[in-house]
Amino acid sequence: MKRNVWIFDLDNTLHNASAHIFPHINRSMREYIERHLGVGAHEATRIRQDYWVRYGATLLGLIRHHRTDPDHFLHETHQFPDLKRMLVFDKPLAHALRRLPGRKIVFSNGPRRYAEAVLDITGLRQCFDTVYAVENVRYQPKPMRAGFLALLRAERLDPRNCIMVEDSLPNLVTAKKLRMKTVWVSTGLRQSPFVDVKIASVLDLPGRCTHL
Repeated sequence: MKRNVWIFDLDNTLHNASAHIFPHINRSMREYIERHLGVGAHEATRIRQDYWVRYGATLLGLIRHHRTDPDHFLHETHQFPDLKRMLVFDKPLAHALRRLPGRKIVFSNGPRRYAEAVLDITGLRQCFDTVYAVENVRYQPKPMRAGFLALLRAERLDPRNCIMVEDSLPNLVTAKKLRMKTVWVSTGLRQSPFVDVKIASVLDLPGRCTHL
């Protein structure tokens, strides 16, 4: 009998990053680009957004076009004055995750130190078997196919037994093309042929997705 493996995104999937975390990271990335590329705030914002749209992550564009040291970039842009105060999450989430049968993995585009800190503060760390951050997949962030393949190889997983839970549709498109099942965490009206199940919150998973 097959055993499902649940692969979860972190930001805006397991917690609300848009409230405080993402604005802080975006500002930190803009300031980093200003310092290291010697450009003004407007141009730094344009570069950050352009690379995010083109590559799925600002980091990948900086590596490709400016030979930016990824570890230095991640360290500098993920400093938080009070991460605990900035986190917004649903406290019943741990209970919902425990109701899901099968292994559970976090796959984040953020650095490992940040991902583990979020999981520790939210009390979700014990719900997951392991954590894959961007440095664990050779700085090939989602939606890059290479990042997904690195995780699958390292964990010796058959993608047909995996369920990807994400707020980002482009990341789910890659997962679906690899033959994973896909769950889109979204409150929007848009639908997609690359999505098997759409939910408003991970809290809905036990009731909606145990049949996958």
